[in-house]
Amino acid sequence: MNALQTILVDRALAVVRAPSISDPAALADALTRGGIRAVELTFTTPGVLELLRNAADAGAVIGAGTVLTAEQARAAIDSGAQFLVTPGLRPSVADIAAARGIPVMMGALTPTEVMDAMDLGAAAVKIFPARAFGPAHFTDLLGPLPDAKLVPSGGVNASNAADFLAHGAVAVTAGTDVVSPASVAASDWDDITSRAQVFVESMGPVPASKGNP
Repeated sequence: MNALQTILVDRALAVVRAPSISDPAALADALTRGGIRAVELTFTTPGVLELLRNAADAGAVIGAGTVLTAEQARAAIDSGAQFLVTPGLRPSVADIAAARGIPVMMGALTPTEVMDAMDLGAAAVKIFPARAFGPAHFTDLLGPLPDAKLVPSGGVNASNAADFLAHGAVAVTAGTDVVSPASVAASDWDDITSRAQVFVESMGPVPASKGNP
């Protein structure tokens, strides 16, 4: 099972935005125990390449986020990233991902941007910031673009995750609602596991037609 398949099966990935992470492997393990196996560590965290290398030891699916350049894409993949995430359209990142056989989730918001991301070979399209238009935006986008794999990011939490999925999202991004900055700072991995479990339960049962991607 590759990184994208894991995300589609779990219907979720976790993005970690923190000024520092003391034990990325323990963090990834905590999220996995809570039911979220795909973990995105971002280039906004200092020393992310070393964190990627260490997190890979947890056996989770580790990706790199906020990837802006081809150089960052290469370095992240060399450090063990199994998927890449961009905040917007980044053709150079898409080129590296394609050349290395790594799925990339590219950021977009409008129909034009979604089509451009798909043309660039994005395995899925991250709709960011999802809070800007809410779940109904996904139904609107999928009307003319039924084959798009859309993943909301930004403002997704346990109270609305199921609504995004009901409106056609193939997965949702769990942010600070699950990976609390305070819990990361305190290395409170049990709290993060509990938050992940609550988030996963909030998504509801997997539809029978979507048990396999």
